[in-house]
Amino acid sequence: MAGVGDQLEIKFRLNDGSDIGPKTFPAATSIATLKESVLAQWPREKENGPRTVKDVKIISAGRILENNRTLNDCRSPLYDIPGSVTTMHVVIQPPSLEKEKKAGDQSPQNKCVCAIL
Repeated sequence: MAGVGDQLEIKFRLNDGSDIGPKTFPAATSIATLKESVLAQWPREKENGPRTVKDVKIISAGRILENNRTLNDCRSPLYDIPGSVTTMHVVIQPPSLEKEKKAGDQSPQNKCVCAIL
């Protein structure tokens, strides 16, 4: 089991159904490193791609994986099947609402509203 547990073959499923990978990663790889790999391999022709690692969420076995964890920490019994490829889903986090909120706070001050009856 040591040989199987040391390496995991993973493909990343994007929201449109296309895939990145499969690619082999050591079990000690951090989730943050996986996100960097996804960002580097993201198809440039796709609109609304991630700009930073913070924009990427990886989901495996129904759980959102945390950056500070490793693949080994997030193990599922399905990872130990020899020769199998693990599919992880990639979700792009929408832009921060904080920026939109700040822009929204300023707009009423600069807006003129008239009603003609």
